[in-house]
Amino acid sequence: MAEGEEESRKVSSLRGGEDNVDIKVRVISVEPPKTIHTQRGDRTISEAIVGDETGRVKLTAWGKQAGKLEEGQAVELKGAWTTVYRGQVQLNIGSRGSIEKIEDSEVPRPEDIPETTPKAETAPGQGRGGFRRSYGRRPGGGRRSGPQARARKEERRKERRASNRSP
Repeated sequence: MAEGEEESRKVSSLRGGEDNVDIKVRVISVEPPKTIHTQRGDRTISEAIVGDETGRVKLTAWGKQAGKLEEGQAVELKGAWTTVYRGQVQLNIGSRGSIEKIEDSEVPRPEDIPETTPKAETAPGQGRGGFRRSYGRRPGGGRRSGPQARARKEERRKERRASNRSP
């Protein structure tokens, strides 16, 4: 390994909510691209199962990355991110990331990849889900407006009132 070069991640070390993940994997299976409807409009995705010597994980390729993977390929994903869906960690790759073919010998053969998948360690609702990258701003004005946000806001009001009353 060259000086300054970081070792690629392993599937078993993936956790929900990570950004800028670089990982070398074998494509075990791949689905054809499809169009889905999201809050940001129609999006093209393709889903695949990828893995290394530590396990396997579902990968969603978004936009121009959809359809680039072929079953059996050895690839390095750069700039991927992770989400959690139903307690399972999932990998995602989009326009800010890249998919590069690597030497076949750098990852195990499909039959040597264990069936294990990384489990989410975050509580439900804490991992990012779907395509929700906001890069600092929330769509619709940047404010949270759900019942939890309203409850937190009310709690802060009560705390301020209580602190204003004390001498």
